Amino acid sequence: MIELPEATVLSNQINEMISGKRIINVLTAKSPHKFAWLNENLQDYNNMLEGKVIDVAQAVGGFVEITVEGVVLLFCDGVNLRYHGEKGKRPQKHQLMLEFEDSSAMSASVQMYGGLWCFNKGEVDNSYYLNAKKRISPISEEFNIEYFNGIYSSPGAEKLSAKALLATYQRIPGLGNGTLQDILFNAKIHPKKKVGSFTENDKSLLYNSIKTTLKEIVTYGGRDTEKDLFGNFGGYITKLSKNTVNKQCAICGSTIIKEAYLGGSIYYCPHCQKI
Repeated sequence: MIELPEATVLSNQINEMISGKRIINVLTAKSPHKFAWLNENLQDYNNMLEGKVIDVAQAVGGFVEITVEGVVLLFCDGVNLRYHGEKGKRPQKHQLMLEFEDSSAMSASVQMYGGLWCFNKGEVDNSYYLNAKKRISPISEEFNIEYFNGIYSSPGAEKLSAKALLATYQRIPGLGNGTLQDILFNAKIHPKKKVGSFTENDKSLLYNSIKTTLKEIVTYGGRDTEKDLFGNFGGYITKLSKNTVNKQCAICGSTIIKEAYLGGSIYYCPHCQKI
């Protein structure tokens, strides 16, 4: 699933591989998918994109935003983006395919659910995307301790768990349930621990972990549970994920536990992350 580090890695790869390429053909909804969210009018994609040149991509929270001469392509969590070279094998199933004049292409496909929207710049009404555009990215210099204190001390925050504070209601867009696990592990904070019980040291460790963990994931090309534009798993080895459940904690040797919590799974070390 695309979260901020993966959106950043994908955007960098798109800028390297397809920025400046002209779109000569657009294929939409070749494989209908009930939970693939596209424009209501599929002809929009052809009318708005064909013949135009890819400008630049950027991460907006967990979204990958690609601008194409005043048009915006927007991909969210759940979409697999892949680059296909001139002789690269194209997937049989996809929800969107952009073919370029140099015979390369980029495909977008949805597994469980995901959004693939095309709109004129400034005309989108997706509240999650608009909120992410307004917020400060945690991997930017502007996301400093003062900014984090504003999130930490917001009304009602003391009643929330650590997971709820970081990964719900888009307080930090792009920081989702996946990246959350290692952030909390590195800060030695249990996902269910109440914010009101945090010490000053807990708060400091959490802030520093947000900054350093996300930066490290980006540096290593995304998490080892997710694939990049070329279909390769990221080089960041997750400490807590589906890959480590029931295995030994690298720090203390305790068994990593998986539980259902707040609409998703949490992973934690019962010794290193005590409530």
